Amino acid sequence: MLDVAVLHETPWPDTSDWESLATRAVLAAIAQTPQGEWISHPVTIEVAVRLTSDDEVHTLNRQYRGKDQPTNVLSFPMVQPDLLDTVTQGSDDGEVLLGDIVLAHGICAAEAAEKGISVENHATHLIVHGVLHLLGHDHGDDVHAEAMEGLERAALAGLGIADPYRTLED
Repeated sequence: MLDVAVLHETPWPDTSDWESLATRAVLAAIAQTPQGEWISHPVTIEVAVRLTSDDEVHTLNRQYRGKDQPTNVLSFPMVQPDLLDTVTQGSDDGEVLLGDIVLAHGICAAEAAEKGISVENHATHLIVHGVLHLLGHDHGDDVHAEAMEGLERAALAGLGIADPYRTLED
């Protein structure tokens, strides 16, 4: 079973149901991976999603990644990738914190405007992307980037969201 906790801060608008959006994004991402069985597992897998400001993400990026700039999304896994297969077996209290995902509003909104899509659809993509990082996926080289993008495309297609990597030439 999955539990998605959303902390919605200023400047994210109150006009959207961010909790529902985040829950759908997390479910869609996990469903595309070998961990898809977690969705119906009796152990509760927790993911925290924080929607915050560019300044806060900048601070976190500097503090935890040594990069003195904001970014669109950060992921903080709480489970080592080599232990993912045993996550549902090792919980003492029936709950496992998979990790935290943090989105920067200004960057997300600017990227959405640049792509001509809604902030909600772009935030959904960034949450899917963040979940895949929590599950140990990375895009450090072309092979891994293509694999991760394929999972993102499949998850977003299941949510009725267009391919975020499609270019005008496609």
